[in-house]
Amino acid sequence: MTFSFPNRLFRAAGAGHSREPTAGPRFARTTEKGHGRVEYRALEGTAILTVHQKWPGLKPEFRVRQRGIRKGKAYEKVVHGITSLPPEKTDAKRLLGLVREHRRIENRLHYVRDVTLGEDACPVRRGSAPEVPAALRNAGVHLLAQVDAGNHARAIRRRAARFREAIDLLTSPV
Repeated sequence: MTFSFPNRLFRAAGAGHSREPTAGPRFARTTEKGHGRVEYRALEGTAILTVHQKWPGLKPEFRVRQRGIRKGKAYEKVVHGITSLPPEKTDAKRLLGLVREHRRIENRLHYVRDVTLGEDACPVRRGSAPEVPAALRNAGVHLLAQVDAGNHARAIRRRAARFREAIDLLTSPV
C-alpha cells in the first residue's frame, strides 16, 4: 500500500509537511477511507526518551502521524507512544494495527459512558464524590458486556422493563 498524500492541501491549510522515511521494520503506513473522510497513518520508531537514558529498560517507543481530509478540510495530528512489548514482537506494521484497535476500543467505551450512561450530564462534580457514580457506571458497563443484546442502550431498556432479568444479571457469577 502506498502512502502518498497531496501535500498541497496541507500547505493550503497552513500545516507543514515533511518527508516520510522509507518502509522498513521501524516504519509502517496505512490508508483508510470511509464515513466521508480519508485518513493516512504512518508509524515510525523513535528513540527520543532512550537517547537521554531517562527511563532505563524502556521498551520501544513510536510516533504516529495522522493526516487526512474530513469534511473537505485537511488535518494533521502527531501522537507519541511507548509500548510494553519487547522489541522482537513490535514490528511497525503490527504496532500500527494495535494502536488503531486501542483507539477503536477506547472510543467505543467512552461513547457508552458519555452518551448511553450520561456521564457528562452528571451533576456530581466536587471532591471525590464523582468517583462513586463513575464506579457504578464502570460496573454497569462490565455487567452489560455479559449480555448479548446488540448494544448497551437496548440491554439497559430490557433490564429496566424486566426486573427479574436485572436481578439475574446482578447475581450471576462472572
